Amino acid sequence: MAKENHFGQKKRLPRMMRLLRRMRPSTLPVTFRRNRVVLLPDGSGFFSSLHAALRSAKRFILIEYYLIRDDRTASAFAAELAEAVRRGVRVLLIYDYIGCVDTPSSYFKNLAQQGIELVPFNVPSFRRGLHWFDKRDHRKMVVIDGTLAFLGGFNIGDEYAGVKEGAQRFRDVGFSVSGSVVHELVRIFSEAWLMERGEVPRLSLADSDEAARTRPQGRANVVIVSGGPHQRRSYIRSAFLVNIASASEEILIATPYFVPGPRVIRYLLRAARRGVRVRLLLPARSDVPLVRLLGRSYYSALLAKGIEICELEREILHAKVMLIDGERTVIGSANLDQRSFHRNFEINCIIDSSDFGGQIREMLLEDFRDSRCITLEDHERRGLTARVLERLINLFSWYL
Repeated sequence: MAKENHFGQKKRLPRMMRLLRRMRPSTLPVTFRRNRVVLLPDGSGFFSSLHAALRSAKRFILIEYYLIRDDRTASAFAAELAEAVRRGVRVLLIYDYIGCVDTPSSYFKNLAQQGIELVPFNVPSFRRGLHWFDKRDHRKMVVIDGTLAFLGGFNIGDEYAGVKEGAQRFRDVGFSVSGSVVHELVRIFSEAWLMERGEVPRLSLADSDEAARTRPQGRANVVIVSGGPHQRRSYIRSAFLVNIASASEEILIATPYFVPGPRVIRYLLRAARRGVRVRLLLPARSDVPLVRLLGRSYYSALLAKGIEICELEREILHAKVMLIDGERTVIGSANLDQRSFHRNFEINCIIDSSDFGGQIREMLLEDFRDSRCITLEDHERRGLTARVLERLINLFSWYL
């Protein structure tokens, strides 16, 4: 029996309906019902579950990743894929060309020699024009046989898998999902393959249809939000805004790159004004220090209105999660930054489940307890150099 959520719904549901009515019907997302969602809150658990699922694949494996290293974790991943091909499984892999620019070409040549079909995303050229040079495939997704998928913030590398210790270890979150929503993920992957290869991969989903009918169903309702620069407006940002605006009690956010822009800031401040407790978990250290410095330029406005900000110190935060009123989770590859809103291909899931939300809340509250909370007084005491750098970097915030 599902746990009762202690947050009231009387305020939230009418507000959500009003927001949805303002949107054009053609843009309303599809809700896939009765899916099973499993939280994988750390790297060791995520990759252990992923590898076990890869070994169970019978027909095809679809993979889309921004970054794949050439290290121990990536070697183990490649070995699993090669073994799947030897069993007769078709393996298709899209990797971002710039995201993997430091990965030796020999790594991908080895995959191709093993029979894995590869597509590098957006190899720099003048074919699409200069404006496409900065477009990246930032998704992290594996789909197995059209019945099971793995998503979240994890890339393929030791720092994500929990192999590295100390300052180089990343704090990330992933999850698996099975049910009717997985067919939508197959469609999204096929669109990306078509964009780069010029053809849609031929995949048999008949067996997965039968598996979906016979598999025990879950209780989670899931909406897929797929965003990219080919869209006239940012669906990723719109999903964040609608969910922030629907909150009636609490908003918990964890994001590694916090460059939200004025609209997201306004929505967060409005939520705080109507009595919603808003808590942000941000990184104390970052693999992109300029973005961390830019994110801190927003602190004063938020702290002054009662929004709580904590910085995770023990690891480098890389999780991308937002929890609304303890039961609706926005989780996936997208950060709260302009790059994810406008220039990256991203994929987020909105998971409506009090059970899953309860697990997310417990996980985030533990991270908040292990973090350093920032006060307005402490933040205002930062030096003149930091203030000048924040203003200077803000001039180039669109490109970070």
